Amino acid sequence: MKSIKDLGELQGKRVLIRCDLNVPLDGETITDDGRIRASVPTLTALREAGARVIVLAHLGRPKGQIKPEFSLRPAARRLSELLGIPVPLANDTVGEGAASTVGALADGDVAMLENVRFEPGEESKDDAERGALADKYASLGDVFVSDGFGVVHRKQASVYDLASRLPNAAGLLVEAEVGVLQQLTEQPKRPYVVVLGGAKVSDKLKVIDNLVAKADRLLIGGGMVFTFLKAQGHEIGTSLVEDDQVDTIKALLDDPAIAAKISLPTDIVVAPEFAADAPPTTVAADAMPADQLGLDIGPDSAAAFAAEIRDAGTVFWNGPMGVAEMPAFAAGTRTVAQALTEVTGLSVVGGGDSAAAVRDMGFADDDFGHISTGGGASLEYLEGKELPGLAVLAD
Repeated sequence: MKSIKDLGELQGKRVLIRCDLNVPLDGETITDDGRIRASVPTLTALREAGARVIVLAHLGRPKGQIKPEFSLRPAARRLSELLGIPVPLANDTVGEGAASTVGALADGDVAMLENVRFEPGEESKDDAERGALADKYASLGDVFVSDGFGVVHRKQASVYDLASRLPNAAGLLVEAEVGVLQQLTEQPKRPYVVVLGGAKVSDKLKVIDNLVAKADRLLIGGGMVFTFLKAQGHEIGTSLVEDDQVDTIKALLDDPAIAAKISLPTDIVVAPEFAADAPPTTVAADAMPADQLGLDIGPDSAAAFAAEIRDAGTVFWNGPMGVAEMPAFAAGTRTVAQALTEVTGLSVVGGGDSAAAVRDMGFADDDFGHISTGGGASLEYLEGKELPGLAVLAD
């Protein structure tokens, strides 16, 4: 991929930059601005080069309709605070408002266009429809920078099609994310430990298939663990389970080479119902009561996982160990997060719910080697898939 420095002189040029500013909101209050902060280094570099910067981004899933609750107003306000300059938000994406906002830019200025997903063509499966929208985007700029790592696995107009219409380059964030993922897949420092959690085992199966040969240990937690336990023939009570994946997991565990690398919890924190005030109890993983559901890995399992993580040369973690947003069922996730901060090698938090969890718990981004801004993109890269938004940048 080309870098910003490969674009040549940017003074006075209009630079369209795709960022990922899809941040969680409570009303118009941003509850985690990590993705916005991650975009600042590239935006600053472009400003310092004298570019006229036009930010393309999305928020939520408006599905091609203009929905005020998905306006990028909160992101524009926060970006203004972080950059220390006004960041005007156009009242549309490719219409008169966008053209007027872009036309008013001076060298070093930054403006934002309204949510690209307000445009039906942005996520269209029809190449011509996406292409027509990309042509409108391209008319607003001279060059394109891709810096929204969280969307590079999407074949969308502002991610994929636009890049083929203008001189393009990867932003600093995309370069950093790809560099970390290459370390995880090509020559990781050993021992290499992969920690997987979250609700659904089906979301992680391809990652397991692709990484089991590369990793030394796979530590399994979260709601997905109950599909593993059921595949082993254990009682899982009323816990979350994907019955259609039980046979697949059983076949996985029947392979001695794979089973030897997988660590499952030996104890589980259970409760009678899914509620923050439900009374927690710790039980053996192979002796769960039939009327309880599992909501976290137990303390013995968390300690064992933490020991393996601290001894690792490389760690990749994606997915909470339990219902981390409920304090009674967050201890497993907190223990794993703390262990990652103590790794002397490379520790990577794989974005998504894991990134939100560590920030909610008070950890700082620089406590870890790297916090990815793209959970889905990271997982698809680790599955071995070609990501359209990266492939189109290939030099």
